[in-house]
Amino acid sequence: MNRKAVVFTKPYTAEFLDWDLPEVKDNEALVKTEYTVVSGGTERACITASNNTPQHFPAILGYCGIGYVEKVGENVKRVKVGDRVLVYHGIHANYNVMNENDLTVVEDDNIDSLEAAFVIIASMGLGGMRKLELEIGESAMVMGLGLLGMFAVQFLARSGANPLIAVDLNPARRELALSLGADYALDPSADDFTEQVKKITKGKGVNACVEVTGVSKAMSQALDCASWMGRISLLGCTRVSDCPVDYYQKVHRPGVKLIGAHNFVRPKVESYPHHWTHHDDCRAILDLISAKKIQVKPMISRVVNPQECPQIYKELCENKEFPMGTVFDWRNV
Repeated sequence: MNRKAVVFTKPYTAEFLDWDLPEVKDNEALVKTEYTVVSGGTERACITASNNTPQHFPAILGYCGIGYVEKVGENVKRVKVGDRVLVYHGIHANYNVMNENDLTVVEDDNIDSLEAAFVIIASMGLGGMRKLELEIGESAMVMGLGLLGMFAVQFLARSGANPLIAVDLNPARRELALSLGADYALDPSADDFTEQVKKITKGKGVNACVEVTGVSKAMSQALDCASWMGRISLLGCTRVSDCPVDYYQKVHRPGVKLIGAHNFVRPKVESYPHHWTHHDDCRAILDLISAKKIQVKPMISRVVNPQECPQIYKELCENKEFPMGTVFDWRNV
């Protein structure tokens, strides 16, 4: 049996193709997809064969999505047929066969599937923020206002960051961050960027920073803005290290902590303070969405048919201002 999938057939090229659908094993479930979300940074890096990516083609990629369970293996206990589930690192396809441990049930019928499709990306922003161990009243900054950064802004605002600074080159994204809880929104290309941050923080610098750009220059700027014994969570994937850093002056002497926050560095079974499991974070975010304490809709830029993927990924490769919340709608595929 085949499925329809978005396939990176070679660098800079995506096609909508038939792709093999494997048999469901004892610990797996077959999920019919409703929506999948494009992760601009990661997927751009992979389709352009950037450093620190697999660089193998053809490739099928995915990040997060949602759908309904249609079949389960005989040993599956976490989900059942008919469950609506979040799909963790499935692929952009109308069907996914997933290990049951990569599925999280969406139990609240009041949560719209289009919003829930973003929860796995949101959990990555939450995981990166948790590792900062933020205290109420500490200053915080988010560098890079893509999906991860926008969710990080919301979680920091809910956690008592004050003041909260959002940073991005794109003025529209800065405005959106202000509407989602940031107190200030700055352009990192400004000549006096660091001075602006220091002024906002009364000369002390930022206590806690989520760095989501994956750009070496931004990482260096984050260090320039850090307070004495500040913490920086490395949530973005810095695939090219092309900006030299004076580690003695910027890290060692001021006691700054650099915290690796890749999503795979999580407890697998049991959550503990500042380090929650993937499933626990997803459930927490679903509850926050249900309680209207976290917003998703302002970040949804467009919902498109996956057959449009060649043009969508052409835009992703060529346009640094790629629409942030791009979603594939698989319901009629």
